[in-house]
Amino acid sequence: MTSQLKTALLLGLLTAVVMLIGQAAGGRGGLILGFVFALAMNLGSYWYSDKIVLSMYRARELSPADAPALHTMVEELAANAGIPKPKIYIVPQESPNAFATGRNPQNAAVAVTEGIMRLLSPEELRGVLAHELGHITNRDILIQTIAAVLAGVIMVVSSIIKWGALFGGLSGNDEEGGSPLAALALAIFAPIAAMLIQMAISRSREYLADETGARISGQPLALAGALNKLDSYSRQIPMQASPTTENMFIVNPFSGQNLARWFSTHPPIPDRIERLRRMAGK
Repeated sequence: MTSQLKTALLLGLLTAVVMLIGQAAGGRGGLILGFVFALAMNLGSYWYSDKIVLSMYRARELSPADAPALHTMVEELAANAGIPKPKIYIVPQESPNAFATGRNPQNAAVAVTEGIMRLLSPEELRGVLAHELGHITNRDILIQTIAAVLAGVIMVVSSIIKWGALFGGLSGNDEEGGSPLAALALAIFAPIAAMLIQMAISRSREYLADETGARISGQPLALAGALNKLDSYSRQIPMQASPTTENMFIVNPFSGQNLARWFSTHPPIPDRIERLRRMAGK
């Protein structure tokens, strides 16, 4: 299935969730309002989702003068991958992690935390950057970023519905098909549906990005070593992150939280490391 088709399916699924909430809360009028809101949400997330996520984490763009070695590394890896060199951002957090975002390889960015820059060796950092460029090469970044932004919007809409129901603000019109109880039920389960959609999208793409990154860097064991360190340190230093953006990071930023691990958008780190070791013939 092509990345474009997956993006269209994702937009359709999450649009349907918003429209169902609108119909349950306000009948036909709510359905129309939900459609208009979803349309605006889709257009905005397509064009601005990368900027939204980068601003959410107060990411600052790094110039070649700010980090010459990092820029050289990314430029070399981008050439190996056959894509334009993405912009590079730094996230002011100690938890070691990284993500990629953007609409396409021509409008892409890679973000790394301050913590990952201090933790990893140059070879391991190169492996992580290759993984993120793997997402860009495989055109995962648009669907992952849109999924994160739309899941966040659904959570906000759901919260509004739940608070409205709590304070008697919902008055669905039965003649128009509105049902406050149905709206409340959807508001409770919609975030779970959005999370399950993210999980379905993300897990297989992480394996593929590992494989592509190992090929781009030529050092699968360096990426395996980086994943081992990131998994360990992320448990000790939780990231200040939104659960809706979990799918974008190279390792689960909430891996230290037991409940989050059961519903993780990432495959198990030991499985990823074992696959990389097999690629290296170990």
